[in-house]
Amino acid sequence: MNNCLVLSLCLVVSCRAGKLLVIPADGSHWTGMKPLVEELGRRGNQVVVVIPEVSGSLGPSEHTITLTYPVPYTRTQLQTIQRANLDTIMASDTSNDISRMWSYYQTLTVLRNYTRNNCDSLLSNQDMMQTLREQAFDAILTDPFEPLGVIVGALLSLPAIYIQNGLPCGTDLEASQCPSPPSYTPGRFTHFTDHMTLRQRSVNFLWALLRPLACRYLYSDVNVIASEILGRETTIPELMKKASLWLERNDFTFEFPRPLMPNLVMIGGMNFEEPNELSSARLQCFCIHVDCIHCKCCIGRHNWK
Repeated sequence: MNNCLVLSLCLVVSCRAGKLLVIPADGSHWTGMKPLVEELGRRGNQVVVVIPEVSGSLGPSEHTITLTYPVPYTRTQLQTIQRANLDTIMASDTSNDISRMWSYYQTLTVLRNYTRNNCDSLLSNQDMMQTLREQAFDAILTDPFEPLGVIVGALLSLPAIYIQNGLPCGTDLEASQCPSPPSYTPGRFTHFTDHMTLRQRSVNFLWALLRPLACRYLYSDVNVIASEILGRETTIPELMKKASLWLERNDFTFEFPRPLMPNLVMIGGMNFEEPNELSSARLQCFCIHVDCIHCKCCIGRHNWK
């Protein structure tokens, strides 16, 4: 799966080695994107990764060029804010529909403040933006969880490749134009299954009606920034509709049945780091807790280091 994905991206960028701009999102989003970015660089493509100077998990990667831009907060401030926001979200009551909606609103508020700071910091950095313009990239690979890459891609007029795992207000469903009928497909954060009662279908339909309002709230600040930078009235969902390729870090076996557009590909398993080989010591530790016959079968089938 990973080799096919890398090959597809190489073909999207160019038949020969190309120049790829990468603007990742922080946290686990970068965990899944980093191996892909490094492999593209290893195969001869010039990959430039743009990240903030202060982040939770972002940093230099192999076979790539890393550019950083200043942000108006320190690492200590970022960690304090992240812990406070996480405590607030985790302490939220999700026992009923109203409580889940309130928890959803709190999550959107946290994301709204964070994405606004990063967007403003990079887009107002004239030197960095001029450097990116001069690079003449062939495409941009970004996680639209943070809309910064969406705006930069539109500003530089680059074909956009999005790699993501569901956006908070369902922007990916709207932007990729994938049908998601509320009578059959439960909305995110509803905790419903695809076998809903009449009450659950009604609540799910209400969530579907509120989703555009949630997107408007989430992107209210960055919509203003995008409109100013691009010189025209626009919104983040509108910019996302122009994506060339959507790579969804999920597997169809974990999704409820729904139609997918041809430019949306599920790439399950990309949220995890490359696994290490099992050492003999760890294998012996594992064998202590399982049946000996099963261990012999395992050892007979595999060559362990």
